[in-house]
Formats: sequence, structure tokens, C-alpha cells
Amino acid sequence: MNDVAASFPNTSRNRVKRLHERGSYDRAAVFAVLDAGLLCHVAYTFDGQPYCTPTIHWREDDRIYWHGSSASRMLRQLRGGTPACLTVSHLDGLVLARSGFNHSANYRSAMCFGTARIIDEPQEKLKALAGVVDRFYPGRSETLRPISVQEAKATTVIGMRIEEASAKVRAKGVGDDEEDYGHPVWAGVIPVRMVIGAAEPCPRLLPGIKRPQNLSGYAEGERLDRALMQAQLVYEGEL
Repeated sequence: MNDVAASFPNTSRNRVKRLHERGSYDRAAVFAVLDAGLLCHVAYTFDGQPYCTPTIHWREDDRIYWHGSSASRMLRQLRGGTPACLTVSHLDGLVLARSGFNHSANYRSAMCFGTARIIDEPQEKLKALAGVVDRFYPGRSETLRPISVQEAKATTVIGMRIEEASAKVRAKGVGDDEEDYGHPVWAGVIPVRMVIGAAEPCPRLLPGIKRPQNLSGYAEGERLDRALMQAQLVYEGEL
């Protein structure tokens, strides 16, 4: 990506209009939000009807992928390509102020625009299906039973090159009006984290099978976003 601009273009479609100082068009900032999340929401319009679908996503450079059922009539309409908007968001804290108006939340979010298309080319599709596993569990796809022809047929893979995108982040404390700081009520930030729980091994594991080292990031008590970021860095050979 050496020849790619460091930032996405700032256009009327992706411009952060409210609290623009929280916005960024830097690719690294957008990718950091995308890569720290497991779940995205994808919005399209078909025949005048808007749809917004929650799904798992994964990214390779400026291309982002997600999947669905091949039986979906809606997704089959993507074969010719359609404009789409994909968003990822993280809630990091509850901000309690001295007035209702100044209550807020700390968050990270990214909004990406492009043309969503079904991935039909067999090798690209198989690579993408391996990528959805390796995105979260680096190197795991090579250890699994190969995907069957029927499984590949039953899964639709959608890809979208990110044409325009922006990130928006709030990461600060209470922002009360000056005259309100003397009001006698508790104010502050309550952090919110999604954390990894204790692993629950399948009771039918074969004798001698141990949890592999490449899952070490998914340690009990670790933040999910940090575990996902570490998995991505391992997958890209940076750790």
C-alpha cells in the first residue's frame, strides 16, 4: 500500500459534520477501529427498501469482506454490485455529567462506503473463507478440516473496496458547562469493556489436544478488542 494515500478523501458522503474535531479520515485510524471489532452493520437499499444487516467482517488492506447465506434473495442481488455503507462501533465508557444535555459516551466508530459485490471467483472465495477464520484465530484455517464443496456453495462472500471512510472517536472525561461544576451531584466516567471469559474446552476433545499458542491472546480477563488486534498483528507477521 506504499502508493496509497495516507487518508481517505474528505467528501460530502463521509465528512463528519457534527463535532468534526472528533473525526479522522486517516486510513490507519479507520483500520484500527475496523480491526478491533468483530461485528459490523452493513446497510443497502434494494427496490426502495433499506436493510441493515449485522454480520462478522474481516479486512485485507482496503478491501473488507463479510458473508451470508447463499439462500438469501437479498444478497443474490449483490451480484451486479450495489452501493453499501458498513459501520463498526465500540462503546468505551459512560460519561455522566451534571446536566442531562452534557451526558455522553466514550466511543470509537468507523463508517465505510463502497460498492458491495458477491465474490464468485473460486480461489478468491476460498481465500476469503480462510481469511474469516485467520482474521480472529491466526493460522487456524491450516489446521482445520478442509471446507467442503457444499459448504462453499451454501456461503455467500461479499467484498467491498473502501472508497471513502471516516473514523470518529470520543475519549475524554466530563464536559460540563463552567457554571455547572458547583452543582452537588456525582459526575464522572464509567468505563465499559468487553472481556474474554474462561475457556470452556469441548468435552469431546481427543486425548492430548491442548489449546494452541496462537490463541494465547484470548486470555481470561483480556479485552476483546486488544485480543483481536493482537490476532491481526500475528496474522500479518508483525508480532
